[in-house]
Amino acid sequence: MPKVSDEYLRKKKEEIIDAAYRVCVKKPVTSVEMKDVIKETGFSHGAIYRYYSDLDEILHDLVIRINSESRFDDRLDEVFKDAGTKAWESVVHEVFGLLASHIRNLGPDILKLSIYSDVLAMSDPERAANIAGKLGSDEQSPMVYFISVLTDFLSGVVKKKKFKSVKTIDEIMQFIIVSYNGIQTGCVLSGCFDHEDLNGKYEPEKMFSCLADTVILMIGGKTDVL
Repeated sequence: MPKVSDEYLRKKKEEIIDAAYRVCVKKPVTSVEMKDVIKETGFSHGAIYRYYSDLDEILHDLVIRINSESRFDDRLDEVFKDAGTKAWESVVHEVFGLLASHIRNLGPDILKLSIYSDVLAMSDPERAANIAGKLGSDEQSPMVYFISVLTDFLSGVVKKKKFKSVKTIDEIMQFIIVSYNGIQTGCVLSGCFDHEDLNGKYEPEKMFSCLADTVILMIGGKTDVL
């Protein structure tokens, strides 16, 4: 293969990642094969292997792209930068409001990919761990950072206010993670079914506001201070 520029290689890889994204939106990641991506790119079988040795390498780069485009970490830092000047309950609501806008910004296709990734983790944990394990600290899901900083914040609140929370902070964080996944799934499903009880009525802002109130009450705070 003749020597080509780094820019040429980057563009070719971007084309392959674009194709993988389109394929993964159409079908669960667990059923995606290299031949699906090859067909979607229009490249020859040999050509695509010049840039990637296997499908998981492509999925790895796709994950990095999705995570890097979020900008969620920066917005979260802005909220916590001024946390000391506000009621802690207000900070909790701002944080969960960011989660609602984060889901809105991701859109249904990427939310669907996230759900498919969870299915991969359940059906083939070793493969999922191998893909995730190659991610750098700045390439991981913004939810990893969210969990870290919110854990520190809530732990500080409990210590400072001397609250007797009904559950440990770790248990509360597990509850938040499960609730986030449920809200995410609900947002996707509500767009898939033309049903009066789902279509257009599943609003992440309301769901996360309810979750924020629940977390505040579990810790020992009050929801009427806002």
